[in-house]
Amino acid sequence: MNYLHAMVFSLCVAAVSPAADLSPTELKIVQAVDANVPESNALLERLVNINSGTLNPAGVRQVANILRPEFETLGFQVRWIPMEEVHRAGHLVAERKGVRGKRVLLIGHMDTVFEPDSPFQKFERHGDSATGPGSNDMKGGLTIILSALKALNTHSALDGSSITVFLTGDEEKPGEPLTIARRDLVEAGKHHDAALEFEGGSRSGGREFATIARRSASSWHLHATGNTGHSAGVFNNGVGSGAIYEIARILAAFHDQLKEPDLTFNASVILGGSTVAYDPKENIGSASGKTNIIPDKAFASGDIRTISAEQFERVRENMRKIVGAHLPGTSAEITFQEGYPAMEATEGNQRLLALLNAVNRDLNFENMEPLPPARRGAGDVSFVAPYLDSISGLGALGRNAHVPGETIDLTRQPIQTKRTALLIFRLTH
Repeated sequence: MNYLHAMVFSLCVAAVSPAADLSPTELKIVQAVDANVPESNALLERLVNINSGTLNPAGVRQVANILRPEFETLGFQVRWIPMEEVHRAGHLVAERKGVRGKRVLLIGHMDTVFEPDSPFQKFERHGDSATGPGSNDMKGGLTIILSALKALNTHSALDGSSITVFLTGDEEKPGEPLTIARRDLVEAGKHHDAALEFEGGSRSGGREFATIARRSASSWHLHATGNTGHSAGVFNNGVGSGAIYEIARILAAFHDQLKEPDLTFNASVILGGSTVAYDPKENIGSASGKTNIIPDKAFASGDIRTISAEQFERVRENMRKIVGAHLPGTSAEITFQEGYPAMEATEGNQRLLALLNAVNRDLNFENMEPLPPARRGAGDVSFVAPYLDSISGLGALGRNAHVPGETIDLTRQPIQTKRTALLIFRLTH
C-alpha cells in the first residue's frame, strides 16, 4: 500500500470509528478485523485467481480445499458433500456445535459464472478496488465470513457457540433436481435459528440496503398445437386458427391480465411452424414452416418471479386458466419447472435487520434499509427462509457482477466484516 492509499484507508477507518458503547470484547473484535485486512485481501486474491465456474468441478473443489484448513484452524469440523448425482462439484460445510445463544447459519457459494473458456480470469488490484472473476459475487463474501470468524476467535468469542457455514458449489447454475441439490442446505436450515447470506451488498443513491425478502425464480414451458392445412383455409370451421395464433393469444393475455405488484413473468423464447424443436438445458431451438401452410406447432418459454408462495400458486392457476381458453381448432398446455422459492419479509427477518442496524449504530455505520425485492434475484437463502429468520446482502460491495470487469470495493470489506462479526457475536451471546 503506498502512502496515498494508506492515508485514504486511515481516513476511511476514522470516519467509521466505533461508538463508545461497544463492550470491551466488541472493541477488540473490531480491532482484530482491522489487523486482518492484509491477510484477508491476500486470501481474496488467491481465491479469485482460481477458476471456479459452476461447470468446472475441479476448480470449485480447489476453492474448497483452500477454505477447509482456514475453518479447521478456527475449531470447525469440516465436511464435503459431493453432488455428482446432479452433475455438480459439491458443497463445503463447516460446523461448530455449542449451546450458547442462537444457532447461526452462514450461507455462501464458491462457484462463479466465469467458466474456464472465459477471457476474464485474473485478479488485478487498482488502488482501493480490484477486478477479477467472482471478486464481488461472491469470493469477497467468503473472505468476509472467514475474517469475521477469525476476529471472533481471536478473543475466544466462538467458544460455546453453534455456527454452521454452508457454502454451495453450484449457486450460479444449480444442479437438477433442486430437491437433491439443496437437500442438505434445507436440512441445515431446520436446525438453526438465524441465517445470514453473504451475496453482494447493495448501495444506491447514498443509501445502503439489506435483503429481508427475495422473489422466487422458476420457469414455465408452453406448448400449443393446431390443425395444419393450406393457409387459405385458416379460421374456417374444422381447421381453426393454428398453433401460432393460439400461443400469441396466450402470451397477450398473460401480458394484459396477470400484472400485479412484485410479480414478473418474462417470455424469453418463442418458436412456431410445421416443425419445432427446443432443448431447455442448452437453450437452443429451431423451427421451420412455409407462408402458405397453417402451423400446427408452437412453443414458448420464460420465467416467473413472485414474492410469496401464495402469489406463486395463485398466478400459476391464473396462467392455467388463460391457457385453457383455446382458440378454435387448437390446444395448449403449460408446465412449470421447479426453481428457487420466495423469501418472504417475515417479522423475524425484520427483527434480524433491526439487530443488524443496532450493530451499525454502535459502529457509527449508516442504517441499512430493506432492499425492494424486485432489485435482487433469487438466492440460496430462500431455501431455508421458511424455517428461520433470514437476512441477505451482507457480502462484498462492488459493481459489474457476472460480466468481465467485475469489481470489488476493498475499502468496504472491513466495514462489512465488522458488522458481520458483531452481528454473529450478539446472536450467539
